[in-house]
Amino acid sequence: MSGIIVVHELETPTPGRAAGGPAPGAGAAVRQVHAAPAAPDTTTEPGPRTLCGRDTFAMRAAAAWTPSGEPGSPWYPPEEEGLVCPSCDAAMDDG
Repeated sequence: MSGIIVVHELETPTPGRAAGGPAPGAGAAVRQVHAAPAAPDTTTEPGPRTLCGRDTFAMRAAAAWTPSGEPGSPWYPPEEEGLVCPSCDAAMDDG
C-alpha cells in the first residue's frame, strides 16, 4: 500500500493557505476519511482525486498516519473507522 495517502474531508471547506498562515483545515472536524493515490514523484502528497473520485484540493492528509500494508490491517486510522468513505473502502478491498 505504499502509494496510498489517507486524506480527511473536512466539515467546512477551507481556502488555500496564505504564506505563514495556519495549515488548511487546522481545527476543522473530519467529515469523512478517504484514500487517494500519491501524487507523482512524492510519497506524502495526495494526487488530485480520491479513489472514489472526489477532489483532494480542500482535503488534509491524515497527520502521522501511513497504512502498514500488512494483510488484514486497515488502510485508515482505526479510531476513524466510523468515518471511512464506503467507496474508497471498497476500492481498497478490490486493490
